[in-house]
Amino acid sequence: MKRIYPDFAYSDTPRAGCWWDETCAAPDRPALGGDHSCDVAIIGGGFTGVSAALQLAQAGVSVTILESRYVGWGASGRNGGFCCLGGGMLDNQQLDQTFGRQGRDEWHQAELASIRYVEGLIDRFGIEVDRHSKGETQLAHRARDYEIMKASVDHYAESYGFEAQLTAKADLASEGMNAGFEGAITIPVGFGLNPRKYITGLAAAAEAAGAKIFHNTSVTGISRPSGGFALETPQGTVQAAKVIVATNGYSSDDLPDWLAGRYMPTQSSIIVTRPMTETELAAQGWTSDQASYDSRNLLHYFRLMPDKRMLFGVRGGLMATAGSEARAIKRARADFDDMFPAWRGVETPNSWSGMVCIARNQMPFVGQVPDSPGLFASLCYHGNGVAMASYCGALLADLVQDKKPSQIYPKAVQRPLAKFELGRWRRAIMPIAYAGFGLKDR
Repeated sequence: MKRIYPDFAYSDTPRAGCWWDETCAAPDRPALGGDHSCDVAIIGGGFTGVSAALQLAQAGVSVTILESRYVGWGASGRNGGFCCLGGGMLDNQQLDQTFGRQGRDEWHQAELASIRYVEGLIDRFGIEVDRHSKGETQLAHRARDYEIMKASVDHYAESYGFEAQLTAKADLASEGMNAGFEGAITIPVGFGLNPRKYITGLAAAAEAAGAKIFHNTSVTGISRPSGGFALETPQGTVQAAKVIVATNGYSSDDLPDWLAGRYMPTQSSIIVTRPMTETELAAQGWTSDQASYDSRNLLHYFRLMPDKRMLFGVRGGLMATAGSEARAIKRARADFDDMFPAWRGVETPNSWSGMVCIARNQMPFVGQVPDSPGLFASLCYHGNGVAMASYCGALLADLVQDKKPSQIYPKAVQRPLAKFELGRWRRAIMPIAYAGFGLKDR
């Protein structure tokens, strides 16, 4: 496999302290043994792959998931649990220039539809996900950021059809959001959840519908004998008429070769406090359970969970060694202490990191791999995969059946991924970009 980080990034160590693992057991599933066949083989047991498998199995398609570790081992089982708008990074002007007004509107409607899609899955299968938060709140890091928020109210009304709610700096404390910010804007869609509970419930539903899931089964090669595909693993081979690649930030540049240089994994790190008392919460003045993030380019994301633990995440990791991991967690704790000084003595017993995946052209890709009939992929959700990856999995389920998608299929996600500069060495670009982001955040 041709991965662009050292082996440490793909080991168990970065996720060893993941709080979600303590809340929900991952069912044991066997590894593949011998030779198998199916209509559709899916590489990757995260939101994209499991969502696609569920829809395919419900349609009567024979589908097999091959997961190198276990369902939810990657980003799907260790992210911050924000089910919200997002998935791409292009603003309205850029969307208009590239896809036209209709293309822009399709993308925004797909963002909304992705949240509703997850809500529908949770309700239909009775998945208990510790849901909370009425929408999502962005907090202004600087006074000028709040002025931008004021101007964005019309953007939300025009793009999504809802009214965003502004909160002035003087009113944040009364809203239970005291952390030194200059104001906030709340959008009334989205919520927080436990991602491990969600992906575990989704996988159970897929299996109940007839999907097969194999753990500890790394795909090491994809070949194309006559009549379909052969997926090679250390334990055996799967023959499939069609294949879905759903590996996102844990992809390999040679599975398939087309992916080489077309995705950029970057690290995100999270810490979680012990449960806090009402007295401790009142001391800081943060009692809101809103799923929140700040206006920095290298943003922080945080939320007070139902059991009164505070989750706090940071973006910006560029290395993948034991030393860089320790530094990232230390930086997260330092930023947490700066934002919530009353909690400097509150322990954070859980910490971990994982890969966010971004695209050179700043939008996800969902569709058939160019010049490879029968081979499909979906990836690059830019840190917003809970909703968008689940939704894109459903899109893939229709596409591999040669059906017109039953969901909105925006032109913005049909465009194949562009290559990053420097190819295999593309990570060298990121320190320069992140240094620029850091200067802007001051």
